[in-house]
Amino acid sequence: MLSRKGLIPEDYLLTRLAEDVLQQPKFRAKPGKARFVAKNGTCNVAHTNIREQGRFLQDVFTTLVDLKWLHTLIIFTMSFLCSWLLFGMIWWLIAFAHGDLDERGGDFVPCVTDIHSFSSAFLFSIEVQVTIGFGGRMVTEECVSAIIILIVQNIVGLVINAIMLGCIFMKTAQANRRAETLIFSKHAVISVRNNKLCFMIRIGDLRKSMIISATVRMQVVKKTTTEEGEVVPLDQIDIHMDNPVGTNGVFLVSPLIICHVIDKNSPLYQLSASDLQHEDIEVIVVLEGVVETTGITTQARTSYVSEEILWGQRFVPTVSEEDGMYAVDYSKFGNTVKVPTPCCSAKKLDQAGGIARFKLEEGVTLRASVRRRRGGTVRRSRMES
Repeated sequence: MLSRKGLIPEDYLLTRLAEDVLQQPKFRAKPGKARFVAKNGTCNVAHTNIREQGRFLQDVFTTLVDLKWLHTLIIFTMSFLCSWLLFGMIWWLIAFAHGDLDERGGDFVPCVTDIHSFSSAFLFSIEVQVTIGFGGRMVTEECVSAIIILIVQNIVGLVINAIMLGCIFMKTAQANRRAETLIFSKHAVISVRNNKLCFMIRIGDLRKSMIISATVRMQVVKKTTTEEGEVVPLDQIDIHMDNPVGTNGVFLVSPLIICHVIDKNSPLYQLSASDLQHEDIEVIVVLEGVVETTGITTQARTSYVSEEILWGQRFVPTVSEEDGMYAVDYSKFGNTVKVPTPCCSAKKLDQAGGIARFKLEEGVTLRASVRRRRGGTVRRSRMES
């Protein structure tokens, strides 16, 4: 796995997020406000009072894969030790019942040769299950029960190997490992794009191996009340997006800006810049696709609370052309620049007749304000002159 320290400077956040720490303002969630999805994609939900714990045992393999590595390794070790001890006891009982532990003459044929104590029976159990076969101990034709136990232990050993090795393989090849190199911008922005008020985020992939059929979904999670008075504490509302390539999937070769047009069907339609700071909302972003190298479906998640949504800012470009190739500067991945943006809601803009009509009614020209910032001199617009 490539280290992200070689791709993004240490001044930037390296856990699925990227931002300009020196330039971006610091935002903190409201005291006591719980996030539904953390910034690194983990779901902040605790399952309590589960009475039917036996349902987890009905799917043992998934339960083992979901366990922590320490618990998995403990179970892996104990499963082998317990099986060796169990069959070691069985081999000792067979030898004891047949009289192999007693010293006999040269004509006596034991069930298993060279078993004189429980220690030797335990060693023979290990040799049988892991197919070592040092050559000192072996099963003879004297006892049918010994042959049956030999077959049973081989089958049990193969089953344990298949389950535990498969479990470890699935844990090492989990899809969330690939999601570690899928990054999101630390902040979301709201600004004007193509004369429409838009909610935008930036996503990127640090690896050269692509995510096939990548799709991005967004949801707004907030507390709502139905017309009947029912309170929904975590109402999940899907929001529509305009993908940059114009299709259902995104071609995630370079960082892309995912845009959501705030129209009348958007849950952000009635929010203004001042309302956003007081509104208790959370925007969840889910990036999903198939890993090109393994064919496993992976998913990366993050969320943006109201304090992490910057009104009136735009992402700076990160792609430039150098020596006939396109170069991506990930140090600018989360950088934003202020742009003139109406502070009213999209609903008020529509009522005023759109962005162009709103400019005329307000008596300002957006380009004039940009020139004043850049040049340091005051230039009046045509409307003001």
